[in-house]
Amino acid sequence: MTGLTADSLALLIAATLNAGTVVALAALGLLINERSGVVNLGAEGMMLVAAVAGFATGVHTGSDGLAFAAGAAAGAALALLFGVLVIWLNTNQYATGLALSLFGAGVSAFAGIRYTQERLPERPHFEIPVLSDLPFVGVALFKQHPLVYGAMALAAGLAWMLLKSRAGLVLRAVGESPESAHALGYAVRPIRLAAVMTGGALCGVAGAYISVVYTPLWVEGMVAGKGWIALALTTFATWRPARVLLGAYLFGGVTMLQFHLQGQGVDIPSQWLTMLPYLATIVVLVLISRNPTWIRLNMPASLGKPFHPGA
Repeated sequence: MTGLTADSLALLIAATLNAGTVVALAALGLLINERSGVVNLGAEGMMLVAAVAGFATGVHTGSDGLAFAAGAAAGAALALLFGVLVIWLNTNQYATGLALSLFGAGVSAFAGIRYTQERLPERPHFEIPVLSDLPFVGVALFKQHPLVYGAMALAAGLAWMLLKSRAGLVLRAVGESPESAHALGYAVRPIRLAAVMTGGALCGVAGAYISVVYTPLWVEGMVAGKGWIALALTTFATWRPARVLLGAYLFGGVTMLQFHLQGQGVDIPSQWLTMLPYLATIVVLVLISRNPTWIRLNMPASLGKPFHPGA
């Protein structure tokens, strides 16, 4: 086994940012959901449907932008269905989310049958002029897809919005005490639906990113649990965007590290290496769960609780 050279380290960092972007986009979307008081366990299903929608659009149009738009639309449409059921019809949020995840897995498998052998047209190579030519950091940081930087900007913008803007204050009020927000004249149900659909659209973009950029092909079940990791990440990050981004890159780093170790011929069964990113997520969650007070202090007070305007 050879050591980790500067070039391979730069490539590992670049791959970490790429892999982490998938989870970061989905987790930031779910954070918006949960800040409004709604838990959506259907992220995996939404990402799968968005992945096949984005890939199919990319195959037929050759446009990354349209592919991401199709993924966002697919995620938002499923989120709309979920939102109507849990916000207006008051179905159980956890059961409905699980049903949505199973529904998305089935629909994507059926819709994707004809695309399993398809290939995307040649895609442009992205890099930031001048900066991409710098030694080490050019390869590590400045040759990424624009959505990698978009995820970073989204985390920063969302952190500002939640803490500094009126819209963020209203969203947090709806998640903390919907009865009080309703008494002040805010339309709690439409606000929650808007948050759910925004979160669904971001999960959709994450799903499309997987099939268009991360692994540009369609394979049934290709999201491979990243929706569930994103869901766990919101708790790991205690509902804070910057921590979501950090956790996503941690997951991406461990994912890419296992590929690097396999490539270096490390004498560890591949099944154990494949488990690494998921095992790391479980360990972090267990450590956080040892301090339930910390979770309660940061968790939206009405998370997962239905709201009845007439009550």
